[in-house]
Amino acid sequence: MASHNMVPIKLTCVVLIVCMVVGAPMASAISCAQVANGAAPCIGYLRSGGPTVPPQCCSGLSALNSAAKTTPDRQQACQCLKNIAASIKGINYGLVASLPAKCRINIPYKITPSIDCKTVK
Repeated sequence: MASHNMVPIKLTCVVLIVCMVVGAPMASAISCAQVANGAAPCIGYLRSGGPTVPPQCCSGLSALNSAAKTTPDRQQACQCLKNIAASIKGINYGLVASLPAKCRINIPYKITPSIDCKTVK
C-alpha cells in the first residue's frame, strides 16, 4: 500500500520539475537597468555622431545582445531600448539604425520610434 501512495508524489515531483524548467526562461528576462547600463556609453555618439563609435558602446551592446537569449529577453531589451531612445533629447535615429552594423553586432530589428517589440523573436 505504501508504494501505491508514492505514485502521486512522484508524479507531483515530475510536474514541478517540468514547470521549473519550462518556466525558467520566462523568469530570466533581461532588466531595463541592464539595458540602460549597456547602452549608456552610446548616448553621446547617438546625439552628435563622430568619426567612430566608442568601444565601450560596442562592448555594452555586444554584452546585451549576448544576454538576450530568449524571445522574452529580446522583446524586453527591444522595449527598453525603444524607451531609452525616446527619452534622449536630440537623438539621431539614423545613427541608432546604423549602430549594430558599426559595432558588428547582429540585432534582428531596428530601434525606431514605431517598432512593435512584441513582434521581435
